[in-house]
Amino acid sequence: MALVAIFKEAGLPDGVLNVVTTSSASRVVRTWTDSGIARKISFTGSTEVGKILLKQAADNVMRSSMELGGNAPFIVLADADIEKAVYGAMKAKMRNMGEACTAANRFFVHRSVVEEFGEKLAKKMSELQVGNGALAGTDVGPLIEQAGLDKVESLVADAVSKGARVLTGGSRPEGQGYFYSPTVLVDVPTDAALMSTEIFGPVAAIATFDSEDEVLRLANDTDWGLVGYVFTESMEKALRFSAELEVGMVGLNTGLVSNPAAPFGGIKQSGLGREGGKLGIEEFLEYKYTAIAV
Repeated sequence: MALVAIFKEAGLPDGVLNVVTTSSASRVVRTWTDSGIARKISFTGSTEVGKILLKQAADNVMRSSMELGGNAPFIVLADADIEKAVYGAMKAKMRNMGEACTAANRFFVHRSVVEEFGEKLAKKMSELQVGNGALAGTDVGPLIEQAGLDKVESLVADAVSKGARVLTGGSRPEGQGYFYSPTVLVDVPTDAALMSTEIFGPVAAIATFDSEDEVLRLANDTDWGLVGYVFTESMEKALRFSAELEVGMVGLNTGLVSNPAAPFGGIKQSGLGREGGKLGIEEFLEYKYTAIAV
């Protein structure tokens, strides 16, 4: 709504940009997609809802851009700068309390450095202040709703029941609200539910690996492919992982990939098309070719 006000202040004519607020998005959007007037749908949200919208768009062959869910691997190789990796992990995991499609979801750390990485990450996470986001000094606010909180709690409980160890957090803090303590788990087995489910909360789940081939297989063993993070001091390894990770975006030694000048988006069930940069504009354009007889 603030963005609309800025466009209006800048002189955009009435009717060029329209916003419809509703408590029943499905009813409004279905009317819009069935009208035959709409020519493009661009959606950011869950894969589940994105599939519904794609089916509706298919009836009128509408062009579609889908920025959907993620299951981002965060890979720390044996030669990584651990301080840099921990800093990147905090960026990749804790933006918006982990409620981001780009959030690091599965941490794969080489066995030779997993103890150091886990301890340092747990220390950073334990120092975060949980509370009302409107108050000064708060680092981590509440999750968006009760269902989201219940999901995070259930995923952590499942991982612990299968052998994961809690280095910090692992529970709701006392008091009211949709709060969950920043959590670091280690020794997370690959069959834990949070390794195949988007956590969408402040939980870093760490699993170990021994070889590059192994971790690439684990990282790519998912239906999602939005973003992946890799930490290494070797350019050769960085380029290999950038090429072989099945994702639309890769962060090399950084936990922040978003850039308005760059194409943002994923592959597999993480979406279709790109936002940002030149490609983001082209998503809303049509190409026409005219052949002229001379």
